[in-house]
Amino acid sequence: MAIARQVLCLSALLSLPHARSQPLRYSVAEEAPSGSLVADVAEDAGLAPAQLSARRARLASEDGRQRLRLDRATGRLVVAERLDREELCAQAPACTLPLELLLADPLQFFRIEVAVRDVNDHSPRFPDEQVTLRIPETSNPGSRFPLVVAEDLDVGSNSVQSYSISPWNEYFSVSFGNRADGDQYLELVLEKPLDREEQEEVGFILLAVDGGSPARSGSAEIRVVVLDANDNPPVFTQDRYVGQVLENAPEGTVVLSVVATDLDVGANGDISYQWGSQSSSAFEIDAKSGEINLMKPLDFEMTEKHEFSVQAMDGGGLSAICKVLVEVVDVNDNAPELVVSSFSSPLPENTLPGTVVAFFTVRDRDAGANGKVTCALEEQLSFFLRPAYKNYYELVTVSTLDREETAGYIVTVTAADAGSPPLTTTQTFTVDISDVNDNAPVFNQTSYNMYVHENNIPTVLVGTVYASDADIGPNAKVTYSLAPAQPTEQPPCSCISVNSENGHVFVLRPLDYEELKQVEVLVVASDAGSPPLSANVTVRLVVVDENDNAPLVLHPAQDSSPASSELVPMSAEAGYLVTKVVAVDADSGQNSWLSYQLLKATDPGLFVVGAQSGEVRLRRPVTERDTVKQKLIILVRDNGRPPLSATAALSALLLNDFSDVRLPHSSLDMEDEEDSLTVYLIISLVFVSLLFLASVATFIACKACKRKQLKDGHVLYAASNLPSSLADAASAGTLPHPYCYEINLTTGSGNSEFKFLKPILPSLPPQHCALGGDTDCEQDFPEDPLTTEDVAPENAGMLSAEQFNTLSFN
Repeated sequence: MAIARQVLCLSALLSLPHARSQPLRYSVAEEAPSGSLVADVAEDAGLAPAQLSARRARLASEDGRQRLRLDRATGRLVVAERLDREELCAQAPACTLPLELLLADPLQFFRIEVAVRDVNDHSPRFPDEQVTLRIPETSNPGSRFPLVVAEDLDVGSNSVQSYSISPWNEYFSVSFGNRADGDQYLELVLEKPLDREEQEEVGFILLAVDGGSPARSGSAEIRVVVLDANDNPPVFTQDRYVGQVLENAPEGTVVLSVVATDLDVGANGDISYQWGSQSSSAFEIDAKSGEINLMKPLDFEMTEKHEFSVQAMDGGGLSAICKVLVEVVDVNDNAPELVVSSFSSPLPENTLPGTVVAFFTVRDRDAGANGKVTCALEEQLSFFLRPAYKNYYELVTVSTLDREETAGYIVTVTAADAGSPPLTTTQTFTVDISDVNDNAPVFNQTSYNMYVHENNIPTVLVGTVYASDADIGPNAKVTYSLAPAQPTEQPPCSCISVNSENGHVFVLRPLDYEELKQVEVLVVASDAGSPPLSANVTVRLVVVDENDNAPLVLHPAQDSSPASSELVPMSAEAGYLVTKVVAVDADSGQNSWLSYQLLKATDPGLFVVGAQSGEVRLRRPVTERDTVKQKLIILVRDNGRPPLSATAALSALLLNDFSDVRLPHSSLDMEDEEDSLTVYLIISLVFVSLLFLASVATFIACKACKRKQLKDGHVLYAASNLPSSLADAASAGTLPHPYCYEINLTTGSGNSEFKFLKPILPSLPPQHCALGGDTDCEQDFPEDPLTTEDVAPENAGMLSAEQFNTLSFN
């Protein structure tokens, strides 16, 4: 029977001129009862009903099932079995059954396409009859909350067309539509702010209505629980995740992972994953990681793709939904079949070019790319394959054959599918082979990214480029070089070199990340063919930063002397911001992440430094016992390995109020030099004291010298020898006799004043003391002053001015 069917198909293909170019198109509603009329095929094909039986008319389908049958007696096409559009085509927009009407004697066939029309035989249905949403009371009007759309197996106008809320409430409305990718979305829109203290829950019915006639509907109960303070819902990194899995993948295979993030912290930021409205028993999802794993074997022939939704919910009850599409990849487990219909051998040597040598067909029971079969001749120049119809091919001569030149050809036809790896079938006829350089080298990557740490050693190997050539022999020998620069371009970087034999890429000199972060060169791979073919690829060399730059303090400035001072009121409380240390690092990445630490302080318990911000704040309130002048040293450290650091010095003045700010800055600076000035004052005081002692010693020495000089000119004057005014005073008794006084007078001045000093001998007995008279009187006076014998009366007026000024009267 199979042989007869192949002969019949071959005959039909050989009589292609008798086939209609356009198919006969009909339509039938699904669920039509068996025997329902579809069309009068005999009339549309221009055939009499009697011809159908005479020519053994029959219907053929691709899968062999007879869903429709041909009544040969009437020529009508009728329904053979119940048609279910959802079973045949799922939710595809169009559902067509392809058929072929085959006639014999003579062979003739007609293509027939029957479209199965959808009827509204399914009601919309929500995955869950009761849906609970947890919405924070901080949600603003206009906020949207995704809901799972209702499923309707019908298509077109018979699918879901509208959604509504019953009964109406003032808090929510419903919004629905289609996204750019064609997926439907359903959202609950908040119309009025929620108040948990006023109403903890809101409940209503969500209705989904399709567009059929009569319309069908489905409902779900919505229960909204009002929450407090969790105002950031989870957000998926993608609205739609697409993954692929082989149909022979083992159980437990990780298909893909969905990832959602939440800006909240704590329990409100903990995300758990679960199935949404649509799920599949063939997969399971990890509630913590979001990994979707395979639970049971898949069958591509039964289901080509699985589509479901995943819901991410945080600890506060907010959720997000994303679509997940898992495509089942067909495994290429069926090799192509090559069936020869005719073969002519041997061929005359005078066979003209274009002669058909063989006629054959190829087919593959796999689907998709695995079922797409291509035929090719291996290493053949004298023959070529010419497609005839669908999967039919003709082996045709290209040039005149000469038996004396070539006695025979071994032609190998290879049929290969597009699977991975592809499966092939070969059929041997006759052929020859010769290679030409028709394949350029191909790099195994479209571009190369290579990395080198800065401060590298010269001639370090950073990577390898590799290109392969599909040719053989010299045509496949590949050499590598750097592409020369064009006249309008800059020359390639001299720091990179490539080995011509193996494609090793070297960096010739040390690089500095701060000067050169990356460089691109063009590497050429050329084969040894004639003429040679070549290919180019871009090699991007990325310099990786090393921690070779210490932090630089920008504020407070460290080049000033003394260090800058910050003013802090005595009334400042804990947490008061004193200043902020600002620093930068020339490195990048974690090498430039800076942290701050209080290294040293006058009172370490008074200040605290923000580890990340560099803010210097008060740890506690200021007290009167705290030192007015506070000195701090801040350590700034980067995150490199090993870390580099810098220090920042600053001062803080604790003031009762800021009126002292009007003082000159130099007065504040003098406090910084208090210790050094104290040393200077002590040295100055010692120097002045020594100078004073030296002056006193000099004065005493001078006084002693003057008294020694006046020994020879010291005279005692009686009242008669004094000027008249002084003599009168003496005679009048103003100078008591028991006392002697020392009088200093200037030379030649009778009106000079004299000064009364303390008695030189206050305990002298009362006796008369006359000049030049009594010897006893003279013994009671000191020997040093001048006596009457030293200065005679006649010589008294001849004293020098110096002697007279120092004259003492006793």
